[in-house]
Amino acid sequence: MRNEKIEKPYVSPQADEEAAVLEDSGCSLVLFNDDVHTFDYVIKALMDICRHTEEQAEQCAILVHCHGKCTIKHGSYETLLPMHTALLDKQLTSEIQ
Repeated sequence: MRNEKIEKPYVSPQADEEAAVLEDSGCSLVLFNDDVHTFDYVIKALMDICRHTEEQAEQCAILVHCHGKCTIKHGSYETLLPMHTALLDKQLTSEIQ
């Protein structure tokens, strides 16, 4: 192997900021099943709080029912925190992971 100097590629400050934003958006909001709330209640909450379409909300409610939990939203912690709090206010069990 020859002894050559390997130069690191130039990375602009803007690219560093964009990478930081991508890393920050790696959180998930997970909704857990319970034996208390109806499908209609959960669907309406997902539509109101997470801005899901009716079809998205129905699919998430079915997944929560069948699998015990479902990731309902991806994003940064700061974006997901108000949704998490609103779900808790409606007595739904959620967690930011």
